[in-house]
Amino acid sequence: MKLIELHILQSFPVSCLNRDDVGAPKTAIFGGAIRARISSQCLKRAIREMAQEQAPALFAGNRSRLIVEPLRDAMTAKGVDAAKALDAAKAIGEYLATFDVEKEKTGKLMVKTLMFLSPAEIKTVAEKVAAALNESASAAGEEPKSKKGKKEGDGLGKLAEKALKEACKSVQLKDAADIAIFGRMVASDHSLTVEGAGMFSHALSTHKADTDLDFFAAVDDLQGAEEAGAGMTGTLEFNSACYYRYTALNLDMLFDGDHLASLGQEERKQVVDAFIRATLLAVPGARKNSMNANTLPVYVLGLVKEKGQPIQLINAFEKPVWSKNGLIEASVDLLKKQHASLKKTWGIETVAEISIPDKSLDDLCKVLVNHV
Repeated sequence: MKLIELHILQSFPVSCLNRDDVGAPKTAIFGGAIRARISSQCLKRAIREMAQEQAPALFAGNRSRLIVEPLRDAMTAKGVDAAKALDAAKAIGEYLATFDVEKEKTGKLMVKTLMFLSPAEIKTVAEKVAAALNESASAAGEEPKSKKGKKEGDGLGKLAEKALKEACKSVQLKDAADIAIFGRMVASDHSLTVEGAGMFSHALSTHKADTDLDFFAAVDDLQGAEEAGAGMTGTLEFNSACYYRYTALNLDMLFDGDHLASLGQEERKQVVDAFIRATLLAVPGARKNSMNANTLPVYVLGLVKEKGQPIQLINAFEKPVWSKNGLIEASVDLLKKQHASLKKTWGIETVAEISIPDKSLDDLCKVLVNHV
């Protein structure tokens, strides 16, 4: 497989970028020591949002339970009767992610699980459903009857399901780069599932990391001067760490027939450029007002491989880094040594290598994107 790989070292000060179920920073044990951790899911969310800022026309997908109303409105815009459009949208929602009947009783049109769709897919679904409804009504001489999407038959649900499959059988749509990279799971119909071309590690600290407590007290502005004590007190958990994280992009998959084969060469380069920049610049937004920890990577190794498999360099830090003079320099040295050792021992071949801060972000993007 043809790969672009990014090996990233990034140091964060006091922060809680990714919390567990009790609000503490996530951790993992690696090399027998507790490490600070940022989950790949958390990182992917931040990357996807920034990629949408970098190239909004190419990264336009939305992952949501609120897909029924956009589908209904798109069909209504194509001339479908409002009631039929709603029934069709609910049928599609039922088929894709199970329509939430209980939420409908509260006035909300939702499905039970998140669904990833792009605007172009929704538009295409609306066009095909509208055409199918008109064709069915003309052939039968009457209006098609409503029927849930999972049932067999020639009713509205079946028409909607057929139109959906035709419209979304792949992500060969010019606004769906995020679906192609991050993937889409559709349990009810695996033909609509898209395997993501992007691969992401959980970020782990290169060293042993401890969680600490921040005790805080808030003053009541309207409390009388004669009254003592804080208006409220509490604690928040945090840590600080230098993280290693790894991201790879399978270019063969990204531009194959089930993904973005319909994009032109310049659009392909825009997709990869936006993804690289977002991967390096995006920071999870948790507690950004109280613990703003936004930093930039201290070291990035960008690689292009024409063949082989994605390989992390995390074992450079299997023995936790320890230093009295900071962790960055020692972490960078270990990462470089691990990369050189793997190339020598295993014959790993690269067609391009470039690193930050030796080169600029623009230089790195240019070198990597030129191999798209």
